[in-house]
Amino acid sequence: MHFRSPLWLLILVAVAAVALAYLLVQLRRRRFVARFSNTELLASVVPRRPGWRRHLTFALLLVALTVLSLGVAGPTASVRVPQEKATVMLAIDVSLSMQATDVLPSRLEAAQQAAEEFADLLPKRINLGLVKFGRAGNVLVPPTLDRDVVKRAIAGLQLEQYTAIGEGVFACLDALNTFSRTSTAPEEKPAPARVVLLSDGYNTVGRKVSEAADAAKKAGTPVSTIAFGTDGGTVEVQGTVQAVPSDKVTLRGLAQSTGGSFHTAASVEELKTVYKDIGSQIGYTTAQRDISWRFMLAGLLLAMAAGATSLLWSGRLS
Repeated sequence: MHFRSPLWLLILVAVAAVALAYLLVQLRRRRFVARFSNTELLASVVPRRPGWRRHLTFALLLVALTVLSLGVAGPTASVRVPQEKATVMLAIDVSLSMQATDVLPSRLEAAQQAAEEFADLLPKRINLGLVKFGRAGNVLVPPTLDRDVVKRAIAGLQLEQYTAIGEGVFACLDALNTFSRTSTAPEEKPAPARVVLLSDGYNTVGRKVSEAADAAKKAGTPVSTIAFGTDGGTVEVQGTVQAVPSDKVTLRGLAQSTGGSFHTAASVEELKTVYKDIGSQIGYTTAQRDISWRFMLAGLLLAMAAGATSLLWSGRLS
């Protein structure tokens, strides 16, 4: 919790002084009673006080003053709020290794299903685009608010030879750069952007992944990666079974070097969870929200409770 006007917290010093003064008065009263030799006479001339109930009334009042003092200082709390503007490029590997069935029904089909859910998961104000990468990186859908267009393109993905992870990232960065130039006024701050990349294989063609990571870092665009499939995945190519393990090292390095997050997905359910995770990170940001009204309300209720107990037990506000 933070305070917008922390100087007002100095009021708490006055509250502490009131508490100290009350304590001193009680101690002085006890010493006076101890010096009064005829306790029977004292009892007859001094009416009985409500004892602990009087202290409870003061305690409620003290707490009320404390809470009100905190409220005046303008307390704020961290809350998750939807992003007003953001752009996400979804990059999906369509290399032949994505036909492996270690993630059912296949890596590509599972990725398509989860990607469509991801499109629905993102807040409607966030633009979403799609890139496929096999032999090269191709922008299928520039950033748009139209989720149906993106989902139709996802459903139409077809397998290709080779894996150009680096080219896929560069295609995303180009699409984001073009969109930013055309949708953002010169005086406006560029909206946050992120790349979410799914791949299972090693970079086999095109520019290096390290080059793409440097470009993304320079552009201030985190790349979150999902290492798809298991280490035991295989595909059959021209009658020969080939191992296609997931390349976690490369994808983890890409995410870490750009400030993104790295995930693994060995099943459809795990993949859905990953997408929800990333969607939550992208779709929401943390902001400080004023909660002073809560303190003012609580302080007022406590003060009213103190007054009510005083009237109930002593017949007066004292």
